[in-house]
Amino acid sequence: MMRTRTPLVFVVALALGACRHAGVTAPVPAGQPLGYSVVPNPATIEVSRADSFLVTPRTIVFVAADATPEVEAIGNYAANLIASRAGVPAQRLAAGAAIPDSSISLVLDASRGQLGAEGYELTVTRTQARIVAAQPAGLFHGVQTLRQLLPVAVEHQAAMNRRLIMPAAHVVDVPRYEWRGAMLDVARHYLPPEDVKQFVDYLALYKLNRLHLHLADDQGWRIEIKSWPNLTAVGGKMAIGGARAGFYTQEQYADIVAYAQSRYITVVPEIDMPGHINAALVSYPDLKCDRSRPDPFAIIGGSSNTLCVTRDSVYKFVGDVVREIAAAAPTPYFHIGGDEVSSLNKDQYRGFIQRVDTIVNAAGPRMIGWGEIAPANIQTRTIAQHWTRDSVVMHVQRGGKVILSPGPHAYLDMKYDSATVLGLRWAALIDLRSAYDWDPTTLIPGIGASSILGLEAPLWSETLITRQDYEYLAFPRLAAIAELAWSPAQQVSWESFRGRMAMQGARLAALGVNFARVPGVNWGW
Repeated sequence: MMRTRTPLVFVVALALGACRHAGVTAPVPAGQPLGYSVVPNPATIEVSRADSFLVTPRTIVFVAADATPEVEAIGNYAANLIASRAGVPAQRLAAGAAIPDSSISLVLDASRGQLGAEGYELTVTRTQARIVAAQPAGLFHGVQTLRQLLPVAVEHQAAMNRRLIMPAAHVVDVPRYEWRGAMLDVARHYLPPEDVKQFVDYLALYKLNRLHLHLADDQGWRIEIKSWPNLTAVGGKMAIGGARAGFYTQEQYADIVAYAQSRYITVVPEIDMPGHINAALVSYPDLKCDRSRPDPFAIIGGSSNTLCVTRDSVYKFVGDVVREIAAAAPTPYFHIGGDEVSSLNKDQYRGFIQRVDTIVNAAGPRMIGWGEIAPANIQTRTIAQHWTRDSVVMHVQRGGKVILSPGPHAYLDMKYDSATVLGLRWAALIDLRSAYDWDPTTLIPGIGASSILGLEAPLWSETLITRQDYEYLAFPRLAAIAELAWSPAQQVSWESFRGRMAMQGARLAALGVNFARVPGVNWGW
């Protein structure tokens, strides 16, 4: 098991030897389950019942005296988790001062480069808990592990006389993949901003760091473009079956992006093109080659209509959309869809993708497209997202990276089984084990670990209307994808995961998540 040395930083160090004396490495008696339920499974974790840390009303979260506002915000986030409604914010500790007993400290130590951008070390003894990271994202992820080591009562801040006891522990943890994401389709059915933010909090709990927002499709347009106002005036009022519609103003979108950033999650906007664009064509018929206004598309499926890829004005439209979304909330990525285009020939399609690739990359963001874009002559920095039988291996051969979202494993809009009411079944019936028990590095011949940027679980909304609908298909399968994306291969075990997931059920219930009590997990917590 990997060991690392805890450096002396702004506070008195908690030596690893002291952790051993606290019982961290004490063996678990035969026949007893390991006493933790952390998801994703950390790279290395040792816990012990021999000693424990009690969070009391006197417990204070400390940051360094010279902590940045960003680190202080993480400290306040942690303080709010452990506090009652009248919680005390994080406190700054003078340089050289000893940490008081019954305290939690967050330490940013740039010398811990081996932890990378998102890794952390968590040490818990009888008197103190300490999280060390090289960068702020690691501190935030460490707080999520600390949270999951505490009993589910931590999620009930208004509870009286709650006892928060954490086992002695030592965790050294770094993610397996850079990209750990989920996609929300808000185009087929609209989710209000507060519901999207709630989903962001669920992603943060499981250390996911990308929220892919599918903002436009045949059935609706969900993002304000001020230079093309009819996109929301017309397309923003559309949805499948006449259900709840709406759109995000640029200010609302920027607020969602900022909220996600506070949880160390990057929002990836998607405007699907040149197909899946009927809502835009209804709003602006001149974008269609024959300039005729198509009928609104308000059913499950996809329209055959596409942008007129031979008309220069269409590329002005694309440029305006990319520019306004990127300006409303700067993002390192922009997803252009590119899937399921049947009414263009190969040359027309590839020519469009290559021209849009230039537009997006010139605007600053790194372009992403579904796997169909791979045969086009796209830039190496562009990312291809695998979802079905496609040619993403061609992009790997040119030196590009891929995101894996295989339909039979990662598509959260698929039914759990034949009795599931919500969802579709074209890719597969995906039970929890099917979502968990697969190896990304052997999924596609010719695509090895070094070419995989990460994993993403899409949640399409053809059959989903409310946030509770989205939650039901997302959880617990999204936690399975999160573990595959974070945990090293040797820490991925179905038997271990389903045992830890059983205990996660109580936490999800406490958070009000409408998760599916699927077979294969003993939810009797």
